[in-house]
Amino acid sequence: MEIFTKQLTSIDIERGLVLPPDSNLELLPPFHGARTIELSTMVVVQSAAGITTLPGGEPVTIHCSTRSGNLAFTRGWHDIARCAGLGSGDIVTFYQDDNEGAQYKMIVRSVG
Repeated sequence: MEIFTKQLTSIDIERGLVLPPDSNLELLPPFHGARTIELSTMVVVQSAAGITTLPGGEPVTIHCSTRSGNLAFTRGWHDIARCAGLGSGDIVTFYQDDNEGAQYKMIVRSVG
């Protein structure tokens, strides 16, 4: 099930991806008072060059943290953005997905 889709801004790339206000947060695990949760995520990159998975088809751990009253992807996200060459305007869709050894799936679409 889809949790959110977001068109990236430069702030998402540089500081961490802030989850949109209309995200389906019920599909994320509870924080139980913690400031961060870890999300095992398969990352699929769609670009003009084709479809690839990062890194090498293995799940990536993304840290989802509370920051200034919002949820944001921090550790793990920066590596994904760098490896995929993401920039402003690219699209990220994040899903709950229990396939392929990961709890979640992220599809990033490069528009550049």
